[in-house]
Amino acid sequence: MTRFVLAISVAATALILTTSAFAGPQYVDRTGYAVSGYDVVAYFDLDQNPVGMAQPAAIPGRADITAEYNGATFAFSSKANRARFLADPATFAPQYDGHCAYGVAKGSKVPANPNLWRIVDGKLYLNITPDVVLDWERDIPANLTRSTANWVSLDPKPASRRGIPKFKSPVPEKN
Repeated sequence: MTRFVLAISVAATALILTTSAFAGPQYVDRTGYAVSGYDVVAYFDLDQNPVGMAQPAAIPGRADITAEYNGATFAFSSKANRARFLADPATFAPQYDGHCAYGVAKGSKVPANPNLWRIVDGKLYLNITPDVVLDWERDIPANLTRSTANWVSLDPKPASRRGIPKFKSPVPEKN
């Protein structure tokens, strides 16, 4: 019986560990960077506002301080943040490979705006528009349950590379 339980546990762990890769690579927009070139580590140092309030602006990364992860280049505002990321990239990389969390909850991959973010249970989630943030925040636990279930069955192709509505990245495009 113990071996059976152990085998089930190992199989479940393997499934959980592989689900993030199943839906495809990190979303990269026209900037050529993950999260439009914003520093994913810096989100964890910002004071998060309560649900229903806008979050502080994301911190732009620098083109000369980068690291590769999940098929994409991440930019950082400092070498210290780059070092923190390299020590454990999965802790800092946005969920759903940087796609809009509410879009995934609704069953599709859409780009995400790096200034529309929330950290829930130590994980970074992004959304696409302020209206979408309102919908997502109406019931974060239910939306996370739906998005987690949907993520494993989404097409592995990345989201559209079209522009994010009313968003302009301060980070120059990669050459």
